[in-house]
Amino acid sequence: MRKITFLALFAGLAFVGCSSEDSPSEPEVRAELEAQPAKLPRLTQTQYNQILRDFFGPDLVLPVRLEPDARTSGLVAAGASATSISTRGAELYETAAYEVSRQVMQTPEIRDRVMPCEPSGVEDLACAEEFIKTFGERAWRRPLDSEEIERLLGISQEAISVTGAFYDGLEFALAAILQSPNFLFRAELGEDARDLNAYELASRLSFFLWNTTPDNELLELARSGELLDDAVLEETVDRMLEDPRARRGVRQFFVDHYELDRLDGLTKAPELFPHISEEVGESAREETLSVLEEIIFDGSGDFRDALTTRKTFINRKLAAIYDVPAPAREGFAEYEFSQESLRRGILGHVSFLAVWSHPVSTSATLRGMFVQQKLLCRVVPPPPAGVDTSIPEPTGNEPTLRDRIAVHLEDPNCASCHNLTDKIGLAYENFDGIGRYRPTDNGAPLELAGDLDGDAFEDPTDLAELVREHKRLGECLTQKMAAYATNSGDYAGEDEDLRRLAESFAAANYDVKSLMKALVLSDAFRKVKVSE
Repeated sequence: MRKITFLALFAGLAFVGCSSEDSPSEPEVRAELEAQPAKLPRLTQTQYNQILRDFFGPDLVLPVRLEPDARTSGLVAAGASATSISTRGAELYETAAYEVSRQVMQTPEIRDRVMPCEPSGVEDLACAEEFIKTFGERAWRRPLDSEEIERLLGISQEAISVTGAFYDGLEFALAAILQSPNFLFRAELGEDARDLNAYELASRLSFFLWNTTPDNELLELARSGELLDDAVLEETVDRMLEDPRARRGVRQFFVDHYELDRLDGLTKAPELFPHISEEVGESAREETLSVLEEIIFDGSGDFRDALTTRKTFINRKLAAIYDVPAPAREGFAEYEFSQESLRRGILGHVSFLAVWSHPVSTSATLRGMFVQQKLLCRVVPPPPAGVDTSIPEPTGNEPTLRDRIAVHLEDPNCASCHNLTDKIGLAYENFDGIGRYRPTDNGAPLELAGDLDGDAFEDPTDLAELVREHKRLGECLTQKMAAYATNSGDYAGEDEDLRRLAESFAAANYDVKSLMKALVLSDAFRKVKVSE
């Protein structure tokens, strides 16, 4: 039986609605944002795998190799709209589609989750067509037209005639669905005055709030057209934010925005950091995401608490790094740092302190860059070409990092950037390159004081308070969430509509769920811009 290749499907199955002229109980947060250009975001690796889990269950063995994601304007979500699929990537998706379809059709307990009928015989075309229609709509996030159904049914018929088995033949139709661009790309092209159609809106809504494909209830609202009604859309957003999958969606936003995917394969020099192990990166990510999730869904709802809370969730591995008693023998449990501890909020976590350091040392520049770029959305330009960025080795006269980077703060070629980053990053020098507390550096006492935009701080706990109250903190989260929701990298911090949305976010006590709802109800989410 000849396999149906990705490239053949790309040529043979067109996107519906795409033509040669198309281009890809507190105060409510209310504001409008300008719509962004039409686009065709490619599924990220996380989305691809999550969809497969949602379709087929947790016992499916997921593909190991897919086209890698790209980060644009600091977000993988924005990169998904700027990348296509390479020839090698097409081969990887094709291989993955056949591996998955073989597992599904040859494993009864998995197959039963997606089959809408029991075949009466080897050539039960009615059952094959019912599967193609029902599963195809879920996978492509819209109904299939008659030509698409006939094409996929023909693939199944040809395979059945060769293999002599119903499910062996249907395996090829399933593989065709899963390697189609209609599955791998999210059509957000708009209709009429560039309003997203009901299916496009359902897709964008589900990927933003849940990071996966629409469920049956959402597809039914799209099918009936009710989702385009303002009141129905608002009710739907409320339902989706109360669903446990919203926690998963919020987690993925912060993974993307804070680059927590960099914790995969975290490497440190073991001779310098004996606590490093394969477990550290995964544990560190879970700590930070658990804190954010608890604040947003179970706690105050005020995002700023993530900067100053002393409460966290750790396991035995992290307890060892933090040199505190493990709160549970197995898994994660709540722990609260003492008032005397310098750890406050996510900036006291291994996820920040280890990733934004070097493999063999700390980095005031990288740590300060995280605060400026990820929390305050400031642009930190790269160093000029040819400038020596190396840090001198410690000496008796220059034992600490502050001593050794003084040259960068005095050199006019370096000072403009390093004054933005290093004065902040030096506040965290009491934590080594993996995040363990240290009272000295090379035997010398550490000076942690500095200033943020002219406001002085004595140590990282003071700095955490300054960042919490900084006007740009809420503006930055608003900007990045708007870009994430629309797979765009184009929202600028000076945009007047964006500023009004940030002010509404602040008026709602920085409630993240309210911000998400406001974004969904805005024109920026429901429309795309007509190209000039």
